[in-house]
Amino acid sequence: MSVDPDAPSSAHVLCQHRRQRVLHGVNRVFARIYHNVEVLSPPHLPQKGPAILVSNHTSGLDPHLIQSCCHRVITWMMAREYYDQPILRNILDVIGVIPVSRGERDSAATRAALRAVENGEVLGIFAEGKIEPTPELLPFQPGIGVLALKTEAPIHPVYLDGTQRGLNMAQGFFRRQHAVLTFGPPLQFHRSSPAHCGVADVTGQIEQSVRSLQMQVRKYNSSHILRREHGPDTKIG
Repeated sequence: MSVDPDAPSSAHVLCQHRRQRVLHGVNRVFARIYHNVEVLSPPHLPQKGPAILVSNHTSGLDPHLIQSCCHRVITWMMAREYYDQPILRNILDVIGVIPVSRGERDSAATRAALRAVENGEVLGIFAEGKIEPTPELLPFQPGIGVLALKTEAPIHPVYLDGTQRGLNMAQGFFRRQHAVLTFGPPLQFHRSSPAHCGVADVTGQIEQSVRSLQMQVRKYNSSHILRREHGPDTKIG
């Protein structure tokens, strides 16, 4: 039986896993305590096996805020300009990210994403394709529909909002923030199902699920403002 000389040893895998756990613990404290994260509805990720998290994108802090609420390590698809920063690259290699070249079709990143899901990992995607500094939700890129149909993995919608919007990476990391985060029930798409007629249809359904979460967060934010202005006993709706 031949042995792949490039395959990582069991000791290397164990060391990588331990480093991930340490970083995961540090990130939980950083995101949940230093940055105040309110979770309206917790994630419903499976204990094991593949899954795809699909979120809107507000700042460079987003992966850390979402990861802090999840018990499983997320493999994020991340813009290459962030990955190529020397200070971050070593940390990101430990965590495990897939760098994506924006503004062009990155087939290598797509193949890496497919391999991650096939290997039973949780893949994280910001489906708008770029950071949106306003509360509006941009149209989702069709790549998420392609991945949903090709992998048939459960899709977990996420919506994130908060004071981190519009800040650069340094401001987002070091200035204390307040974020509101909610997770929706999973969706699943099968290539053979007549109800899912194609990539555009699947992409639209995933986008709509995130928009529904957006409305929940907006309603929560509005009620929170009213109670702050008029007292905790204020009746909403």
